[in-house]
Amino acid sequence: MKTAIIAGASGLVGSALLPMLLELGDYEKVISLGRKTLAITHPKLQQLQVDFNDLESLALKADDVFCCLGTTIKVAKTREKFYEVDHDYPLNLAKATKNQGAEGFYLVSAVSSDEHSRIFYSRVKGKLENDLMALGFNKLGIVRPSMLLGNRQEFRLAEYISKYAMMLLAPIIPAKYKGVEARTVAKAMLAMAKNSETGCSILENADILRFKA
Repeated sequence: MKTAIIAGASGLVGSALLPMLLELGDYEKVISLGRKTLAITHPKLQQLQVDFNDLESLALKADDVFCCLGTTIKVAKTREKFYEVDHDYPLNLAKATKNQGAEGFYLVSAVSSDEHSRIFYSRVKGKLENDLMALGFNKLGIVRPSMLLGNRQEFRLAEYISKYAMMLLAPIIPAKYKGVEARTVAKAMLAMAKNSETGCSILENADILRFKA
């Protein structure tokens, strides 16, 4: 039986993914890493409060690692802090877990991620993807969702307006940019982990939407 690590389980995709991992028979243990403890208990769940800048000293042994970490410029306040959360934290996690034997690493990235993009957000996401590829995981899975749909803990006015605009315009929006439910993204990540193929796999938003129930 295997062990899974999930980072960012308090976020939109992470909160959808965690129950799936706990219900899945593939994993006998699920380790949740975060800056605070979640209000959830389960026989298979172990929660660790961590500093994502100091992971090397921890025993983070797992077969599969699911990274759902991320923030916004509004929350981060500065580009430097955003870069730390959206690039450095996931990369630190990848390095620490690979050094302790992790076979698979699965990342929530973003649509149009590109290290050479003029858009800062897309550039950071693309840089992270390339840095992860360079680590040489046996299996690396990257999902690139468009706007995430679901019930967030915090209210984001611009996102709220955009979400309903997307719903109204859904028939004419290209699949690459359609809004996607967080649960659908989580299902796509699990499918990548279950796939026996090695190497790097990338699911664009149109691919992710196929996992919608």
